[in-house]
Amino acid sequence: MKVIVLGAGIVGVTSAYKLAKAGHEVTVVDRQPGPALETSFANAGEISFGYCSPWAAPGIPMKAMKWLFMEHAPLILRPKIDAAMISWMLKMLSNCTSKRYAINKSRMLRLADYSRISLAALREETGIAYDERMQGTLQLFRTEAQLDASAKDVKALAADGIPYEVLDPKGCIRVEPALTHVREKIVGGLLTPKDETGDCFKFSNALAKEAAVLGVRFNYGSIIRGLDVEGGRVRGVITAHGRLEADAVVVALGSFSPLLVRPHGIRLPVYPVKGYSLTIPITDEARAPVSTVMDETFKIAITRLGDRIRVGGMAEISGYTNDLGEPRRLTLQHSVTDLFPGGDVSKASFWSGLRPMTPDGTPVIGGTKIAGLYLNTGHGTLGWTMSSGSARVVADLVSGRTPEIDATDLAIARYA
Repeated sequence: MKVIVLGAGIVGVTSAYKLAKAGHEVTVVDRQPGPALETSFANAGEISFGYCSPWAAPGIPMKAMKWLFMEHAPLILRPKIDAAMISWMLKMLSNCTSKRYAINKSRMLRLADYSRISLAALREETGIAYDERMQGTLQLFRTEAQLDASAKDVKALAADGIPYEVLDPKGCIRVEPALTHVREKIVGGLLTPKDETGDCFKFSNALAKEAAVLGVRFNYGSIIRGLDVEGGRVRGVITAHGRLEADAVVVALGSFSPLLVRPHGIRLPVYPVKGYSLTIPITDEARAPVSTVMDETFKIAITRLGDRIRVGGMAEISGYTNDLGEPRRLTLQHSVTDLFPGGDVSKASFWSGLRPMTPDGTPVIGGTKIAGLYLNTGHGTLGWTMSSGSARVVADLVSGRTPEIDATDLAIARYA
């Protein structure tokens, strides 16, 4: 089959690779001059198979109100007259119940664990390198209240058979020795040892080369104008350079996916939630992390990438804007220097990206009411974490095979 994948971020590139491995003739279309130049470019660097939770959770509405008034707030809201923003926020609030949290968390863990297996197989068959480490994620708690609140995550991890370890301060220091310098600031942590770290940009570029070897064509610098749909079936894609014919189309455009499918009557509840990152050269190994530490107070991930520290996080709901606000930079600097002052922040590079968030936290993967049109989007902060499993699910569906995991509740039909 001729398959067009729209988007050359981590989800699009991985989808193209898996589709080519399944024997399809694949073309990737992206407006950028190369792979992973938008949201996948400088993400937090964590692959969080265990630290994988929906943002919509019990207590979040009250926490959000408090965060809005914090100097270093993990949530920034810039309200505007935007029907899509309002609708998305209302749907997210409706998921902030214990029942919905348990359902969404379990669904996400299922896909994330499948992705862990898929990524290991992909790494073995390609041998690609990307500053990878396999030392887990430490969710770090500064208060007893945070430690107590982690009980719901521990319960979900245990129910799904995901390895974890609840740590006291001494245990946290064993996992991350540099924390010995800030022992008095931590009360405990939650370790998910199967989590990984790495440079998503390096990974995406290396995998794109492997995909090209399999015959995947990459149409970079190509503006997508719309879908060619006739008789209830997708026939191709309209670009600024002309029409591309296809038997199937996979939409992996992140936050921009809803804009493409909306003219065809598909209401995709994905909205951009902006995140920020700093990439800092390491100057003192003894005060740098060895893997990923998730600072629960600021919702910021601090990750080791070779000779660099990647600091990423925050959630800014402001629409399709990509400006770099100085207060956001100061929040990232505050978190990393407070725990790991082993890098030169004066030489840090500052970046922002638009995460494609669904209101329930789970990506939208699967077919649509239009024959031949598939979605693989809405991964939020977990695009890299879930990319390999998502790609295998999509490749199976396009090929007419039943996926190896239950994917029925991943499709857009769950919002019907």
